[in-house]
Amino acid sequence: MTVLAPLHFADAREAAALAAFLARLVHYDRAAAVRLQAGGGALAVFGRPASFEVLAVRTARLVDAVDLDVTVSAGELLEGIEESAGKAVVPDSVTGPPWAGVLPPRTGWRPVPGLPDAADMRAAVAAAVAEFRARDEELPAERRTRAERDVIGREIWSRTLGATGLPLRAVHAAQSLGFLPPADTEAPVALLASGPWLRLRTPYGSIALRTVSMTLTVAPE
Repeated sequence: MTVLAPLHFADAREAAALAAFLARLVHYDRAAAVRLQAGGGALAVFGRPASFEVLAVRTARLVDAVDLDVTVSAGELLEGIEESAGKAVVPDSVTGPPWAGVLPPRTGWRPVPGLPDAADMRAAVAAAVAEFRARDEELPAERRTRAERDVIGREIWSRTLGATGLPLRAVHAAQSLGFLPPADTEAPVALLASGPWLRLRTPYGSIALRTVSMTLTVAPE
């Protein structure tokens, strides 16, 4: 077993932000894993929130130029974060899930026009959630099954946001993980593309996904 040195964050607030991100991942999946990549004084944490079928990326600045590439338990990493000290103990590695081997590229991103502002994206998610609930309530009792709800969810959350090509489920994931800026701020939000990948980038994290057909389950609210 290789014992890794603790990660020391350049700002203790970044440790708290990472802890909040991990807590949300574990909320959706207690067995969630994350892939950590560090280099040049920066840390990138990749996770796959259950049901959304996207990759969530949270970054943080480190005091030291650590080289690291390992997949670990999200819950164990969360337990190893000391927010007041601004550091994290990296747990033992785990066998990575399939998604951990297919990460978005680091370079080659280009802007995609037409992305609404954060307020409009929140409104789009709220409307989609309301539609799902209304259609679910309209189902007769004998058809109110997980399979039937998955069909409704797939249809709603696979819709794209305007002409951007970004599925609503990606925006829903960003909101659920706390990545969308608060309504009272003007923090920049951008949509980028690289090859088959789309990336919704905000100051609080990114949501990335491949623009290929995927099976979608109902995204929790």
